Amino acid sequence: MPPEYQPAPTPTVDELIERCLAGDQQAWEQIVRLHRRKVFNVAYKFVGKHDEAEDLTQDIFLKIFRSLDTFDRRANFQTWLISVSRNLCIDHYRSVRKERETIDRDVDPGDLAPVSTEISPYAALEHRDRVTLLKEALSTLPETLRTAVMLRDIRELSYQEIADSLQLPEGTVKSRINRGRTELARQIKRLRTQYEQAARPDGSPDGTGGLGEPRSGVSG
Repeated sequence: MPPEYQPAPTPTVDELIERCLAGDQQAWEQIVRLHRRKVFNVAYKFVGKHDEAEDLTQDIFLKIFRSLDTFDRRANFQTWLISVSRNLCIDHYRSVRKERETIDRDVDPGDLAPVSTEISPYAALEHRDRVTLLKEALSTLPETLRTAVMLRDIRELSYQEIADSLQLPEGTVKSRINRGRTELARQIKRLRTQYEQAARPDGSPDGTGGLGEPRSGVSG
């Protein structure tokens, strides 16, 4: 009679970590399967969108894998995992907020939406001026940067959706968006300065006619 089948014992977390550090890919995949849902839930609470939470979860596990050798085996692995995940989510949130702040606060990409007929004529004119400024600034960007910024900040696609659309690595997409936002803010500032100078009667930067004293308009 054949001996009764005995299933292999489930490896402990310490055993899985040891195998991971020794280069065992299957051990790492098992750790990911065991803890993925918990990490995803943390990421989702920060970003609020399923696709972005998926992307962030992948980034978190990649960084955890790279720092696995720093884990103190005397601590609880799940507690450490969740703590690291939260810290990485906070860093991600700050990074995204900083990226968005590079766009001039006075010009909102949402200005490209149609003007409401209920606002005053003055407000409508101001809105059109801001839209014109934004469009002109966007037109100065290289096509690669302009496309990346518009897909992210105007169409509000996720990084993964943009990467799929442009058939580019996600890292390349993020780099283009960062560079595009920085250049867009610079062009907006430059154009606004030009418009303000052109609006002055003498066209000088400070309205002094370049002589250091305001013109009185009275001839001697």
